[in-house]
Amino acid sequence: MKQRRILAIIILFPFSLLSLYAMAEVGYIGLFEYQLQSPAGWQVLADLVVALVLVLSWLVPDAKSTGRNPAPWVVLTLLSGSFGPLLYLLTAKTKTVEVGAQHA
Repeated sequence: MKQRRILAIIILFPFSLLSLYAMAEVGYIGLFEYQLQSPAGWQVLADLVVALVLVLSWLVPDAKSTGRNPAPWVVLTLLSGSFGPLLYLLTAKTKTVEVGAQHA
């Protein structure tokens, strides 16, 4: 889990800077308007939707199995894209492994 957290941090920082810059330039709605201008943009937007649905198909069961409410993460993902899963990974509790535990 520690590796996932480190990866989330590494991705989240530059992605946040890029997202802030893009939103400062075109605004939140402008991010979508740009993608809707051509079939290439439609494809990129559709690809993002497919990828996020796949991520949510992992995130929701994982949240439930670890005792976390998946609803805030789903809403955050729907409103902000990859920020939802990245922050989910960043805030995940680390699992402790009992010393001497045997796995079959």
